[in-house]
Amino acid sequence: MSQKEVVDAVTMKRALTRIAYEIIERNRGLEDLVLVGIKTRGIFIAQRIAERLKQLEDIDVPVGELDITLYRDDVKAGELEDPEVHSSSIPVALEGKEVIVVDDVLYTGRTIRAALDAIMDFGRPNKIQLAVLVDRGHRELPIRADYVGKNIPTAQAEAIIVEMEENDGQDRILIEK
Repeated sequence: MSQKEVVDAVTMKRALTRIAYEIIERNRGLEDLVLVGIKTRGIFIAQRIAERLKQLEDIDVPVGELDITLYRDDVKAGELEDPEVHSSSIPVALEGKEVIVVDDVLYTGRTIRAALDAIMDFGRPNKIQLAVLVDRGHRELPIRADYVGKNIPTAQAEAIIVEMEENDGQDRILIEK
């Protein structure tokens, strides 16, 4: 397998800044906004977007952490060893809020479908939007991101690998063939 860097740290930072600006433009006021990152890298991305929103608009947007493991439809019962049931953390009630679900890569749409189910267990937001760092195509469900950092078309056999400073020691996006 060969890997090729397709996005470097500077380009990743620009993409996240662009997402932050788009969030500001498309949402009238940020007072009711909540960012919910899907574990693991979605949380880091959500935190970075929240930091950028703080710099740009001087507002603290709450960031929640969502573990969708138990909501996945592509994991069979019994396949998970000791799943953590209470590993999600949402700092505010979602009832009546504008929620932006944040993930690193949008692929089939199944992760996002699971996230929507999980969010509904925390309350009923007024609106749910989706922000992803990478949209690689190949949807199996009718799900579309509202905010996309980079569109990187891939073949089914390829993989997108997102590396982030918080978890991997550096920021970059790789395509693996």
